[in-house]
Amino acid sequence: MSTPSLPELSTRKKAKDIFSSPMASAAAILIAVIWTIPTFGLLVTSIRPEKDINTSGWWTFFANPSFSLENYEKALFVGTGVNPPMFLYFFNSLAVTIPSVIFPITLAVFAAYALAWFEFKGRDAIFFTIFALQVIPLQLTLIPLLQLFAKGLVIGGVTLIPDLGITGTYIPIWIAHTIFGLPLAIFLLHNFLRQIPRELVEAGRVDGANWFTLFTKIVLPLSIPAIASFLIFQFLWVWNDLLVGLTFGAGSKSVAPMTVRLAEMVGTRGSGWEVLTAGAFVSIVVPLIVFFALQRYFVRGLLAGSIKG
Repeated sequence: MSTPSLPELSTRKKAKDIFSSPMASAAAILIAVIWTIPTFGLLVTSIRPEKDINTSGWWTFFANPSFSLENYEKALFVGTGVNPPMFLYFFNSLAVTIPSVIFPITLAVFAAYALAWFEFKGRDAIFFTIFALQVIPLQLTLIPLLQLFAKGLVIGGVTLIPDLGITGTYIPIWIAHTIFGLPLAIFLLHNFLRQIPRELVEAGRVDGANWFTLFTKIVLPLSIPAIASFLIFQFLWVWNDLLVGLTFGAGSKSVAPMTVRLAEMVGTRGSGWEVLTAGAFVSIVVPLIVFFALQRYFVRGLLAGSIKG
């Protein structure tokens, strides 16, 4: 790898001094506090009785504290004639999210490995095409994908892909989230893999390791920060998604994610929003756990390929 020049080192030192200054730290703390206040208000509201919620703001909780878990009981375990309890949707969200994270990561890490280290004609064109796919709005793909899942693919009377009968199952949702997540995953992982010292890979080749052994023994362990970074992005996107789950779930309650139930909790006239606060806080608990469990990898993976040293 090339050695940084003196101007590059000077620029990095100035940037480090700026972002490590007391003013930058104070600004970061202020932004974090302002960003956290709505979430804290959501938590406080979710543990207040319905009467207090309807008569006063959440900030009055500290002057007249009142505590109740009734909102959580209603949100999690009380259903309606049309909708089952929310805890069933919670398991649906897990069933949707976990495969929708594993599939694109698995495909992307192999694709990024090939694009980063294999020499073949058209490699750069393929990479730039994949990168450009990130700018395509997913809304443009909803109707074509729905037709593909529901009817298969028929061109000129010739059936290329038959109707697989997967409508109303998890499979269309998994496929859609995998398709939408692959461009970003390949981009992040490719940039990270390109930073692995070539001497390390060449030394493995000299020792007789094949490409798959190099991948499992060297490349994959070193790629954990980038994989964890994309895992956080994809998990948050899929867990909080309403559009894809609602569209490709075909209206089936048995596969609908938790966001669908949250959207239905408030009545047409705004009643019942105290239950929505409890449901909303339940929905953010799992993403918070995932983020804090992997956050030490987050910045390192996110900045992959931004600088060379």
